[in-house]
Amino acid sequence: MICLVLTIFANLFPAAPGAAQERTFLAVKPDGVQRRLVGEVVRRFERKGFKLVALKLVQASEELLREHYAELRGRPFFGRLIEYMRSGPVVAMVWQGLDVVRASRMLIGATDPADASPGTIRGDFCVEVGKNVIHGSDSLESARQEIALWFRADELLCWEDSFGHWLHE
Repeated sequence: MICLVLTIFANLFPAAPGAAQERTFLAVKPDGVQRRLVGEVVRRFERKGFKLVALKLVQASEELLREHYAELRGRPFFGRLIEYMRSGPVVAMVWQGLDVVRASRMLIGATDPADASPGTIRGDFCVEVGKNVIHGSDSLESARQEIALWFRADELLCWEDSFGHWLHE
């Protein structure tokens, strides 16, 4: 009931056209989990003002990973990518906020850590492309697909966040 009321309220007084309820998928990859960087990743997204709506630690199956990375299936590194992503636990997350997909990509940094700016997650913590700590959706469409792949609808929590009015007009 509260989610319905909040949705109606958000539609009456949107923070920006179509962006108030935008969601994205992020995953701290096995190297990030092993290096104990999960808290740092969460801290950066919370400090930016985004709202965490789902989080779980998973050992991803080969089937899930093959579907997640389906667009890379023909690439020479595909097998190594699947093996790497199965090598340890992954922390899967859904974040919500104003322009969260684009802003997340900025926080994460370039895929190749050599091109990632200092201050980004990859710029600060990564050395090579094959172990680049984090995955983030690259568009609203891929975010929707990835969220649906990694989370059931009942795992996405709708909770009242009073923090938003301190960020947006």
